[in-house]
Amino acid sequence: MMGVVVVMVTLVHEAKLSIQEEFTKKEKDHEVQERMARSSEIGTKCAMVARGQNYPQLLQKLIVQGLIKIEEMEVTVYCRSADKATVAKVLSAAVKQYVEIMLKESGIKLNPIVKINENSARDIDDSTYGGVILTAINGKIVCDNTMAARLKLVYDELLPAIRAIIFPEEE
Repeated sequence: MMGVVVVMVTLVHEAKLSIQEEFTKKEKDHEVQERMARSSEIGTKCAMVARGQNYPQLLQKLIVQGLIKIEEMEVTVYCRSADKATVAKVLSAAVKQYVEIMLKESGIKLNPIVKINENSARDIDDSTYGGVILTAINGKIVCDNTMAARLKLVYDELLPAIRAIIFPEEE
């Protein structure tokens, strides 16, 4: 009789462990699916932003950010062919904003020469989902501020967390 009880307790314990393992696996699968959906949603939103009403302001902010990162006096802005008119509209405001930020932060008034790439063969590809690439010193300094580059940054930041979920360390 005692042997039957021990066997029953062992079977119940093994069943509990099996259920817990299955639950943990399903939970991790669900987390991976959520992250994949979020990544897809971000890509879709990047494309939507590129067509949205706030896109000119976004381009202006991307240009300002790029100018701050590059810190050069002669800069060329590259964009998609479809964005050239929008970049042309916001460029002077972006340069003005950059000059104001640098004056406030350093006390130095800059007078940068920022121009849009005139060679249409060097326009950035539509696969970037929009944004800008700024270069200085004949392309030796490059700041890629395209939507695709920013999405890759987010992906790279999340990669360790995704790895931990997909390949958990054995305890």
